[in-house]
Amino acid sequence: MLEYSMLYPKSTVTRRVFSMDGMWKFHIDRQGDGEKEGYPNKIPGFDYIPVPASFQDFYTQKEIREFAGDVWYEKEIFVPKEWKGKNLFLRFGAATHRAAVYVNGKKIMEHEGGFLPFLADVTEAVLYNAVNKVVVKVNNELTVTNIPCGETITLPDGTKMNKPYFDFFNYSGLQRSVSFLAVPKEYIFDFDLDYELAGEDAKIHYDIQTTGEHHVRLLLLDEEGKQAAQAEGKSGIMEVKNARLWQVRQAYLYRLIIRIYDGETILDEYVQEIGIRTIKVEGTSILLNGKPIYLRGFGKHEDSDIVGRGFNIGVMKRDFELMKWIGANSFRTAHYPYSEEIYQMADREGFLVIDEVAAVGLFESLMNFMEANTGKKTAFFEKETTPLLLKAHKRAIEELITRDKNHPCVIAWSLLNEPDTSSEAAVPYFKEVFELAHRLDKQKRPKTFALIMNSVPGVCKCYQFSDIIALNRYYGWYVKGGYEISEAEVLFRKEMDAWKALDLKKPFLFTEYGADTLGMEHKLPSVMWSQEYQDEYLKMTNEVFDSYDFIKGEQIWNFADFQTTEGILRVNGNKKGVFTRQRQPKDAAYLLRERWKKLPLDFKG
Repeated sequence: MLEYSMLYPKSTVTRRVFSMDGMWKFHIDRQGDGEKEGYPNKIPGFDYIPVPASFQDFYTQKEIREFAGDVWYEKEIFVPKEWKGKNLFLRFGAATHRAAVYVNGKKIMEHEGGFLPFLADVTEAVLYNAVNKVVVKVNNELTVTNIPCGETITLPDGTKMNKPYFDFFNYSGLQRSVSFLAVPKEYIFDFDLDYELAGEDAKIHYDIQTTGEHHVRLLLLDEEGKQAAQAEGKSGIMEVKNARLWQVRQAYLYRLIIRIYDGETILDEYVQEIGIRTIKVEGTSILLNGKPIYLRGFGKHEDSDIVGRGFNIGVMKRDFELMKWIGANSFRTAHYPYSEEIYQMADREGFLVIDEVAAVGLFESLMNFMEANTGKKTAFFEKETTPLLLKAHKRAIEELITRDKNHPCVIAWSLLNEPDTSSEAAVPYFKEVFELAHRLDKQKRPKTFALIMNSVPGVCKCYQFSDIIALNRYYGWYVKGGYEISEAEVLFRKEMDAWKALDLKKPFLFTEYGADTLGMEHKLPSVMWSQEYQDEYLKMTNEVFDSYDFIKGEQIWNFADFQTTEGILRVNGNKKGVFTRQRQPKDAAYLLRERWKKLPLDFKG
């Protein structure tokens, strides 16, 4: 189990949260000798940078945008004396890809994994009624022993350069909020919820973890603030009469209040909005609250101008409004866990989320988007370093599920994206990863991974682990694009017929499909990269989707244009967006809106 709590920071009657977002001192450690030069005590220079944000796109120098190595952050915080006697933590929403945290010159902890939170216990390190100095070293180098995978090379002049095995820019830094927390000595550490429907009523199975032995009480309030249920004890069942269920695009959220008591004194309190719903796979159906659903939506990225992958509350709001406008009901957090605020928004708006761990790049290629359909085999899981990668991967899955398990929006776990599954060596690796996810999730949500185009029937050794078969397919773009699109459709149907012949009795979901399109490019007759061709591509693809009853969802790649590594096959980024990077519609947005607004939720049900 994790040694630190993953609960989202909230102020309650017993807890205090102080935001450390804002301007931090910032220094790029070009020589990599920050520790030797005393940076943990004070970083040099007078540059400041916003947190949360990626550091790359603020500057005008290319060597900063492409920098691989250590960057240092520094900020001061005043700790009041009334917080003495509490547990004090620094909470980082994410530090990409690894971090070391120092307080008043003392190293507190290290963490690897760039897309999930971690806590630094600073209780013994801070000075009370005084200003304290927080310094964070963040390293963004890519390796094959951590996810996402890639490599870091050294150019002839000695400069390091990141080479990702994935097709999005390696944004990094303190990309999510940083908070200072004061919690009681005995506190609520974690909790698990599961749901059971019984006619008009519901049962909430709960398990509460605390750091002590005092009594626990639970109170459930409805949206009007009226008591809907209550319970006592660290584990048990709450009975909810006439339960209002959490539904797609019709979210109903209860407020769960968990308290630790000493007599009638509240020792700790935590509050979270929850949604009562069930999710399971039955045959080729995905069932929400026992009823079939059809997914329509997107693969996305946390990516926007200037702040890169940094959490941007305004962009989040715009994205949800566009998804509502176009008729979407779901998205996959490709290719990493997103900021927690996005899941909270999905909870409120009733969107379905496939939650993906950052296991991308497990196919050794610096141009995997081109080699994904060539039949290339990379023997990725046969490396000597594979045990180290598996350890990091499993740790990330534990952190992901611990963080997101109580969000009603999360309906499935995606445990890898486009790995090399052509080798038998992948099988034991997948077995460990899927068994861990099953063991950790009390709700036993469906588990999946996104199959690269090389992973077809007769080649893929690992599809049997998935509850939902998720396909990333680009027939008509990377395979037989342009005037050959008619042949692309033939090949597409040939593959789907091969899957059909296997009779897997599982739902299929398209987690990627799409065509690069320039937002201002029009041409009649069409050519690839024109808006007219993107529409033609989508019409062909949609016809294939509608031809197979076991296809139960379509999530186009991508919601919006996003930044990638530079190269001759990318025009300042990936342009497969239905919307531009500035969140304006391309022609395809209107085509999808017309389709998705007509599709019933139980399409093919």
